Amino acid sequence: MTINILYFASLRERIGRGSDTLELPKSLKINQVWLQATGQESFPDDVLIALNQEYTDANAIVNDGDEVAFFPPVTGG
Repeated sequence: MTINILYFASLRERIGRGSDTLELPKSLKINQVWLQATGQESFPDDVLIALNQEYTDANAIVNDGDEVAFFPPVTGG
């Protein structure tokens, strides 16, 4: 199973790349995909997530061919 992952803004800087293509043996939740792709120990609480360009949460299931995008929290005034 192949998925595409995109990292935006400060997450791209933090991780050191803008995207990944990840080969997985089975469907996973998005928070598990984050751990597989980044090698980090925990999923950040304040990250926004889009699955196939629709906002979702970290418990959504990722399937073959999906695109997952991670965004830092949005601030503004």
